[in-house]
Amino acid sequence: MRKDDLYITVPSFFRCPISLDVMKSPVSLCTGVTYDRASIQRWLDGGNNTCPATMQILQNKDFVPNRTLQRLIEIWSDSVRRRASVESAELAAPTRDEIADAIDRVKAEKEERFDREILAKILRFARESDDNRGFLAGKDDFVRLLVDLMSQVDFKSTSAPKLLAVQEAVKILSMIRSKLSDRRRFSNLVLNNGRDRLTTIVFLFKTGNVELKIVCAGLLEFIAIDSESKVLIAERDGLVGELMKSISRDSDSSLIEATLSCLIAISSPRRVKLNLIREKLVADLAKLLTDPTTSSVSVTEKCLKLLETLASTKEGRSEICGGDGECLKTVVKKLMKVSTAATEHAVTVLWSVSYLFKEEKALEAVTSTNGVTKILLLLQSNCSPAVRRMLTDLLKVFKVNSRSCLSAYDTKTTHIMPF
Repeated sequence: MRKDDLYITVPSFFRCPISLDVMKSPVSLCTGVTYDRASIQRWLDGGNNTCPATMQILQNKDFVPNRTLQRLIEIWSDSVRRRASVESAELAAPTRDEIADAIDRVKAEKEERFDREILAKILRFARESDDNRGFLAGKDDFVRLLVDLMSQVDFKSTSAPKLLAVQEAVKILSMIRSKLSDRRRFSNLVLNNGRDRLTTIVFLFKTGNVELKIVCAGLLEFIAIDSESKVLIAERDGLVGELMKSISRDSDSSLIEATLSCLIAISSPRRVKLNLIREKLVADLAKLLTDPTTSSVSVTEKCLKLLETLASTKEGRSEICGGDGECLKTVVKKLMKVSTAATEHAVTVLWSVSYLFKEEKALEAVTSTNGVTKILLLLQSNCSPAVRRMLTDLLKVFKVNSRSCLSAYDTKTTHIMPF
């Protein structure tokens, strides 16, 4: 049986051979086989004169209560109830007073000051509500203690329990990050306090399960607040390679989204863009955009946002327009019927490579995928002024007179929306 997360193994001889349920009132027939009283009574009342388990003909239909078995079942049932009560109490979300007491105990301990059970309890509290996360974020000393724990890890000698405690600490920090009042101060605490906490987050991202990878990606995104922090994160040994692995088609969809958000957060400095381009990010983004199993609206928006960022460099434009222009053709296909954000990102990519820098391969790719028609249709839609200006610029590149072309369309097309 299963009740929530409590698994119970029922001894086979506690089960009635007829109903297969735990017997409430076990009785034995003359054959020596024990049944639950209600089940065997129904069997006999149905006109049967055999023992259901052995199919022997019954010499009589009397049955005798099996007191010994009933007592054993009662003892077993009591132990199960006690176990369920204890586990339910352990899994229940603790109160604020209990959490405040737990935090005080953490602060008071000097050596092995982080107990994983205490941190797991605090994590359950954080998961319970937005108010609870705000309560923890307001405990400035506690936040600092959690951050300090990340610098106490020696990956060669740290014990497994201590490493698990570090994982719980990172999960708590990631969960309460949006409630922290001073994001820059927190980022500096993690990155610039003379102790290497970033290595711990990167290590956990590399070695953790999907849940832990998502947690670490969110935390990295949060501390990437300026060019210095973004470069520091992106150039940490092995991180970009691990991020790239996490956006493969075989990855968990939530992990793909979290990783793309992290990449967007760190990608604005030119040094980082060039690094991502060298790691063949453009090709991986194109694969995500063309894979129906991974290209959700959110993933599509994030992929196009990254392509827009990379298109601001000569090397990025070269990659986007490279080969047979498949990446750019995919961008054209995403111009419509995804979302407003996806349309804006896609238009910006096309504007950058076709109008701003006039890449010849870009013009060919847009023309071959009926891109001009889509641009005209988008001009008729309720797009933003900025997008409208870029679309008008694109038509100039393709030497199309938008007014004359638009008048050629049926008036019904004026209601076409881009998504």
